[in-house]
Amino acid sequence: MNTTQRIENIVQEHVLLSLGAGLVPVPGVDLAAVTIVQSAMLKKLCAAYEKDFSKSEAEVLLTALTGSTLAQLGASLLKALPGIGTIIGGVSMSIMAGASTYAVAQVAILHFESGGSLFDVNINKAKETYEDAFQKGKEYASHLKQEQKASKHSADSSGASDSSENLLDKLEQLAQLKEKGLITEEEFTTHKQRLLDRLSKE
Repeated sequence: MNTTQRIENIVQEHVLLSLGAGLVPVPGVDLAAVTIVQSAMLKKLCAAYEKDFSKSEAEVLLTALTGSTLAQLGASLLKALPGIGTIIGGVSMSIMAGASTYAVAQVAILHFESGGSLFDVNINKAKETYEDAFQKGKEYASHLKQEQKASKHSADSSGASDSSENLLDKLEQLAQLKEKGLITEEEFTTHKQRLLDRLSKE
């Protein structure tokens, strides 16, 4: 697999995870889960570009880039109660999470390909790139979500148990159990965190 294909796979994997990681259609907002996915993505992108990774630097960058977007998303979600999971502004909440992750990826890719590292990001320039990529990310995430649903019926059994598709399925299943009242908020959070921990440790 060449570097370009590897990068594309990393982006696709983590956008898919963002669709279900923190903004699943259940009461409450878990924006931290999206950040976990995005940090894991930055770690893999750093490895692909042979750049040093720092969790603290990644968190600073993510806060600067996504803080406003995710705060607005959280506010929109709270305003939608009851009726979580409905469409807000024509774009589903999960798609917005995926779009945010896509935009973060584009910031990192552009910066790394220009010779930069995680330690010398121009935040103002990065924010501009993020905002532009976020719009394109909505379409990208929506397309991936449709493809993922279609592939469920034809998926083979040879994939790893922690593939992005399987993790997303498990997260959605947890959300459904919580919605139906079959598990508590605490149980949902615990099980979801275990799934995301696997991702962050890869």
